[in-house]
Amino acid sequence: MRTAPGALPTGISPGPRTSTGRLGWLVLPALLIFTTFAVVPLIGVFVLSFTSWDGIGAIHFAGLGSWKAVLTDPGLPHALWTTFLIIVLSWLAQTPLAILLGVFIAGGQKYRALLAVLFFLPLLLSAAAVSIAYKALLDPNFGLGPGLGLGFLTQDWLGRGTLAVGVVIFIIAWQWIPFHSLIFQGATRQIPVSMYEAAQLDGAGRVRQFFSITLPQLKNALITSSTLVIVGSLTSFDLIFVLTGGGPNDATRVLALDMYLTGFRANQMGLASAIAVILVVVGLILAQLLQRLGGKERNSQLEGA
Repeated sequence: MRTAPGALPTGISPGPRTSTGRLGWLVLPALLIFTTFAVVPLIGVFVLSFTSWDGIGAIHFAGLGSWKAVLTDPGLPHALWTTFLIIVLSWLAQTPLAILLGVFIAGGQKYRALLAVLFFLPLLLSAAAVSIAYKALLDPNFGLGPGLGLGFLTQDWLGRGTLAVGVVIFIIAWQWIPFHSLIFQGATRQIPVSMYEAAQLDGAGRVRQFFSITLPQLKNALITSSTLVIVGSLTSFDLIFVLTGGGPNDATRVLALDMYLTGFRANQMGLASAIAVILVVVGLILAQLLQRLGGKERNSQLEGA
């Protein structure tokens, strides 16, 4: 019996294709949730950016008025610069330490499990609680410095622009390094032990193994962690709002805080929506650039995979 070209012989079912089709339905709930809670609000914010609304009364169409006001605002370049500064400094402060901690706690020693638990304690605290605690500790009159008689700590940390930015970077790093070290810990444990055994046979020491085996194998984890650092820095609002309120002299006024103050302090939802759209566009561009820098290869880097 002859069959048409490309057709399956009688009695053989297209199993893999049917399984793939059935598995495709499993994507629908996630797609529905993503559309409801991400795409629809984003479209709503984009539409609001072309309106004039105080948040309570009637919404009036304003055309490009909100966009013109935002793009000609002299405070926008400063907010963008501060946002980029915090992104770069946060990455530099978090990523190297997170890699080292992740590789360290990926070992098999028992005490490392205890250290891993201690490392993750900052993640249990909210950003507002952390900000209030550090604000009290760094108080130049009643904080940790005057209390312990430590002169180098008795400074107006949140009253000077440069010091305030440094404090913000330090607190963000203190709270989020454990999370990123968890990513690198998991990626390190996926590296085949045989690679290290072969390197030892070749006489490579621990430092050489780290730079020649561990670090290259953490490439995908590094891209993931860096993307999360960028997104987290772009949306840093609660910690900065409680700690400095954007001051002193707008030294820590990032784009997310500018959006909040414009929308909920000045009651200009149209302008705030335009800032929110700019924030989304900046985040998408940075994330895309990071993916391009990581290369097009998305396959596993593991040996033999």
